[in-house]
Amino acid sequence: MKYEPIIGLEIHVQLKTKTKMFCGCPTHDSAVAPNTNVCPICLGHPGVLPVPNVQAIRYGVRMGLALNCDIAPHSKFDRKNYFYPDLPKAYQISQFDLPIAENGHVDIVVPGAEREAVRIGITRAHLEEDAAKNVHGDDGATYVDFNRGGTPLVEIVTEPDFRSAREAKIFLQELRLIARYLGVSSADMEKGHMRCDANISLREIDADGKPTTTAFNPKTEIKNLNSFRHVERAIEHEIQRQTKLWEADTPPMESTTRGWDDAKGVTVGQRSKEDAADYRYFPEPDIPPLKLAEMADEERGQLPELPAARRARFEEEYALKPSDARQMCDDPALADFTEHVFSELHAWLDSLDDVEDIETEKKKLGKLVASWLLSRLGGLLSERSIDVRIMKINPENFAEFVTLIATRKLNNAGGLKVLGIMLESGEDPTHIMEDQQLGRMEDEGAIAKIVTRVIESHPEEVARYKAGEEQLIKFLIGMVMKASEGTADAGIAKNMLLVELKAE
Repeated sequence: MKYEPIIGLEIHVQLKTKTKMFCGCPTHDSAVAPNTNVCPICLGHPGVLPVPNVQAIRYGVRMGLALNCDIAPHSKFDRKNYFYPDLPKAYQISQFDLPIAENGHVDIVVPGAEREAVRIGITRAHLEEDAAKNVHGDDGATYVDFNRGGTPLVEIVTEPDFRSAREAKIFLQELRLIARYLGVSSADMEKGHMRCDANISLREIDADGKPTTTAFNPKTEIKNLNSFRHVERAIEHEIQRQTKLWEADTPPMESTTRGWDDAKGVTVGQRSKEDAADYRYFPEPDIPPLKLAEMADEERGQLPELPAARRARFEEEYALKPSDARQMCDDPALADFTEHVFSELHAWLDSLDDVEDIETEKKKLGKLVASWLLSRLGGLLSERSIDVRIMKINPENFAEFVTLIATRKLNNAGGLKVLGIMLESGEDPTHIMEDQQLGRMEDEGAIAKIVTRVIESHPEEVARYKAGEEQLIKFLIGMVMKASEGTADAGIAKNMLLVELKAE
């Protein structure tokens, strides 16, 4: 018998607000002493009243719209009751039956997979406050830092639409990108800004890959996965573990919760899974219901272009390969820089009178920009440990640089030198090229002198060329280019070499 994985995710995204969900304490707890950003409200002292953070509600609505959800015209907060050291009130203010957003979807692409285009349903997205952070000391004791307690979260619950760990990883990467494009969260998993729980079960399928039943089996929830690598490894391990149980005729009979031990590469049993009744939800009596229709209309009108739409537009407008468009759009700042570069280049292209096929030229520019921006400039930035946000090259200068390459006023070797100087100084590329004499050498007299020196310096290779080893012309051209520091016109150099070699 074969089995298919049934996977759903629950993701907590920390919202990038200045203050906490229900009080005025700062949310920024980095480099701050433990239990500094706290007050009687987020510490759950008796008699205090929570006041909802309007910006957090707005961010939650914005995220719901980006996930193609229906925004509830009326919503409310609820108390989720459970006792744990990191929850000072012994309940969490969350949302139960009236979340801010429901019934959405996100489309992902899984290159090379059997299911390449996958639509993941979004069950709901709701707002809640974060718990505090348990810190396990070297002395064996556990300490609680309440700085994080009360930070606004949006919890996103998917349908069980994933069928592989890779699909789950790609979805989370897309969700992180959406949050960044919206400006609601940096969504760094490694920093705890986005955390994931994965629910996994197996279902029998027949020889044609069709499920033998529409029912789902008891699921295992893996808690608090905090990196894309952990998500992928944990799900793959859990699929293998449950497969062995099914093959041994001892499938999971109840829903359970497990943790992920990355050092050992295994999931570890924790407890039976709670259901909604265990939390004894009831409406939060201190917060009135939310009316969201007007806010939803405002946010809908201001929603930015999202990553998938931007990638598609980059492919269409700028003739970029899907992989290049994805790499550019994976960083909003790089995507903005790219937009400005192409705007300059297309304006330059439109100003030319001798362009026969504008679309062909745009494709050439697309390849040229991708090559120089992603590979060459990207490599130089990586060497210097900087990125496009703080580099000294502006889009206008980079576009001018590309035109120098496109018109062959500057070759690749000279281009790398110019680009390096641009990064250091922020100067105009044409000025650098002229000051450093890195432009293409077209002076036939100067090239002729270099060709003569090369022929005189390599008598053995010249003799072999004349004896029939015609491929050595490439070597001799290379020597001319080396002697000219890459500035000689390769076509002129080749013609002069051929004339000189025949004349001898």
